[in-house]
Amino acid sequence: MIKLATVFSGIGAIEQALEKKEIPFDLKFACDNGNITLKKDKEEIAEEIEGLTNKEKKEYVDKLYKSTGKENHVEKSYLANYDITKDRFYQDARFLDGTEFEGEVDLFVGGSPCQSFSINGKKGGLEDARGTLFYEYARLVKEVQPKVFIYENVPHILRHDNGKTWDVITNIFNELDYKWDFTILNAKGFGLPQSRRRVFVIGYRRDLDIDLVTFPQEGDLTTTVEDFLEQDIEDKYYLPEKGFGYTTNPKNKKRVSVNAEVSRCQAANQQFNWCGDFRFEPPKPQHYEDKRIFVGDFNGEEGVVRKLTPRECLRLMGFSDEFKIVVPDQQLYMQSGNSIAVPVLEAIMDEIMLTGAFDEKEVEYSHSV
Repeated sequence: MIKLATVFSGIGAIEQALEKKEIPFDLKFACDNGNITLKKDKEEIAEEIEGLTNKEKKEYVDKLYKSTGKENHVEKSYLANYDITKDRFYQDARFLDGTEFEGEVDLFVGGSPCQSFSINGKKGGLEDARGTLFYEYARLVKEVQPKVFIYENVPHILRHDNGKTWDVITNIFNELDYKWDFTILNAKGFGLPQSRRRVFVIGYRRDLDIDLVTFPQEGDLTTTVEDFLEQDIEDKYYLPEKGFGYTTNPKNKKRVSVNAEVSRCQAANQQFNWCGDFRFEPPKPQHYEDKRIFVGDFNGEEGVVRKLTPRECLRLMGFSDEFKIVVPDQQLYMQSGNSIAVPVLEAIMDEIMLTGAFDEKEVEYSHSV
C-alpha cells in the first residue's frame, strides 16, 4: 500500500488516479486552505506556535481559519470523497512540520501557485525562496523525505520573470538530494478533450538508485466533449437572453467556446460571467414557457445555450461519476478548474510503478496498455 501525502491538495486528483489504477493507498495527510485568507501574517503566527507539536499547531491554526467565518469548501469536498479523518487534513502548509512525517510517506504530490521569487545573489536556492508557497512545498519534501514526489504547475512558470523563477526552482530541486526531471504534458494527449498543458516534475530520492526519470508519451485524442456530457440537464443551467447574446457573439471568442469538440483549459472562473465552454442545444418544450431561459438563433438554428454542469466539468478533468458533489456549483466549478487532469497522473503513475520505487509485494496494479 502506497503511503500518500499531498499539499495544495484540491479535490484529490492523485487520489482519483490511484483509485482508477486500483493502486491501494493510505493517506497520511492532506492540506488545503480553500483560498481563505487570514488577517494575521505568517511571521506573527509562526511566533505564536513556536515549540508546539504538529497536533497543537493544527488546533491553533484550525481555530484561526474558523474565526474567519468562512467555510473551507475544498476540505468539505475532500473529506466527503476520501478515507481520511479531519485530524489529518491541515489548513495551511506554511505551519505544517514535515519532520513529524519523516519516513512515513512514499509519494508526495502538490502544485503551488506561481509567485514571484525574491532572489538574493546568484544561487537562488531554498533560502532565497522564503515567503513563496513553492518554498513550503520544497521544504516539506526536504523534511518528509518521500520516496517520490510529483510537482505540477502551469507552463508559464518556466518563463516567469524572464526565466528567473524557474532558475530558482531548479536550484531548489537540486538541493533536495533527488534525481528529478520535468516535462510539459497536455491532457488531450491522455484521452481528455481538453487543451490543458501543464509542467510536471518527478523526483526520486537518490538512495532508491532509479536510473532514469521517464515520462509518459501523449497519444491521439479519440474523444470529444460530447462524449462527456450528461443526458438530463436541469433548467437552471440554461442562459437568459443576455447570456445567450454574450456567449454566441463572435467578439467574445477569446473568453467563450460554444459546442467545441475540444474544450478550453478549465479555469477557476469557468462559467462565471459566461466564461469557458458552453453548449448550444435544441430547445425543450418547457424552455418556451420559462421566461428566464432565452430561445434564440445561432448560426441559422433555433436553440438555447447552457453552461456545462459541475458533473461534466469533473468528467472533463477525469474524475469518476462516483465523486460526491457536496458543495455549491460555483465552488465545484472552481475546484474542478484548479485540479490536475487525472488521466495524466494515471499515466505518470504507470511510469513510476515500473521503476520499482515502491514495494511490488505491497502494491499490485494493472499497467495501462
